[in-house]
Amino acid sequence: MVDANDLIDRGYMAEALKEAQKAALVDEVPVGAVIVHERKIIARAHNQVELLKDPTAHAEMIAITQAANYLSCKWLTDCTIYVTIEPCSMCVGALVLARITDLCFGARDDKTGACGSVLNVSQNGLLNHDIAIREGVCADECASVLQNYFQLKRKKNGVSDAVA
Repeated sequence: MVDANDLIDRGYMAEALKEAQKAALVDEVPVGAVIVHERKIIARAHNQVELLKDPTAHAEMIAITQAANYLSCKWLTDCTIYVTIEPCSMCVGALVLARITDLCFGARDDKTGACGSVLNVSQNGLLNHDIAIREGVCADECASVLQNYFQLKRKKNGVSDAVA
């Protein structure tokens, strides 16, 4: 039997995946995010690091700004963020500071993930807020978008997959 909450999570993650695809089309690392409040998407973003020449222009950071503007509030309580990959320490730190309630991510990031893979900033216990985490939603699809992007990048740069 399919869980209704799982279907809801998959639907929102599909929207985050659309954002990730937008990033890939403009040669950005394909990460997408949406923020949901009261079952409505109030923010959607993808990485814009290359476009803006800004190392902080991650999908999550842009979505946080959009959601805070939408709510006219610095706190994102009662909001859920859906991200295609486990957030880095910068992004999850900002999510903690924004006091977002829930974080749902697709693929784990064994190099920079800060929700349990490398660090666990999201549920540190020493910070002023912990975030409820759901991981692995559409994990294969989320990982595939990233893997395909980097395979194409390596081919363009003449690097074989065996070397990379």
